[in-house]
Amino acid sequence: MRGSDFAELKAFVAVVERQSFARAAEYLGLSPSALSQTIRQLEGRIGARLLNRTTRSVAPSASGELLYTRIAPLFREMAVAVAEAGEATGQMRGTLRINTLGIAARTIIAPRLSRFHEAYPEVVLDIVVDDALADIVAGRFDAGIRVGNRLEKDMVAVRLTPDLKMVAVASPDYLARRGTPKSPADLRRHTCVNWRLQMDGRTYLWEFEKRGQRLEVEVDGPVVTNHADIGIAAALNGLGIAYHFERDGVGELLAQGRLVQVLADWSISREGLFLYYPNRQHRPALLGAFIDCLLDRKTFDRR
Repeated sequence: MRGSDFAELKAFVAVVERQSFARAAEYLGLSPSALSQTIRQLEGRIGARLLNRTTRSVAPSASGELLYTRIAPLFREMAVAVAEAGEATGQMRGTLRINTLGIAARTIIAPRLSRFHEAYPEVVLDIVVDDALADIVAGRFDAGIRVGNRLEKDMVAVRLTPDLKMVAVASPDYLARRGTPKSPADLRRHTCVNWRLQMDGRTYLWEFEKRGQRLEVEVDGPVVTNHADIGIAAALNGLGIAYHFERDGVGELLAQGRLVQVLADWSISREGLFLYYPNRQHRPALLGAFIDCLLDRKTFDRR
């Protein structure tokens, strides 16, 4: 195989796996126009359209899906072989793809990025922040980070945090105008910031518990989002009551008095954040090093 053939196939795999020319070009270190030209050359050499492109998405055609299915495992095997060769010399390199909730990206990964890079300067962390609970196997990720009770089946899970407390919060201005709810049922008379966990159109039912009584409440309001920053901003601006993990920046706002917790005696805790990966016999050393970094293990400090 000529070097140009390999480069074209690698570019094709990158576009399919990232479902975007822009993201694939960034990963490959190419301009989007150069990547498009590479794909056109591959399609011309094969004599078939491999990718169906619109202004909003890119997906493999029937021919492209067939080609990807055959060659993608080969590229993954080569990546593993290169990583293992690097491990044998003590110099790990390569790309680690992580799909993570926003709360984990902000509170666990971001504060440790510099530390990980200093230890492994030849490693690229490809981090996708995704609160839609994507399938990490279908998305070709090495690992994902989720709340414990939302783990996919047949996964190895590593706990990263203790359980997470959920809190309903609102601004002092909102509560002065609309009053303070005394029970979860009162939320139906308030405007609330809806939280969308899934991409199928459903919104999250707010969960509460008190003395063994567990309730799920469907709320309504002027904002629906799957991003914590938007929900918290809406609450700060008096648009309604929001429901979030206390750890995700809300605790500081409560301490500052910019937000006020409501229904505190109904608060629940959810299982903590877990990193999980497919149940394989061999866990890549690179993923193990990343886990050690996230857990602040002493073994990482000695590297």
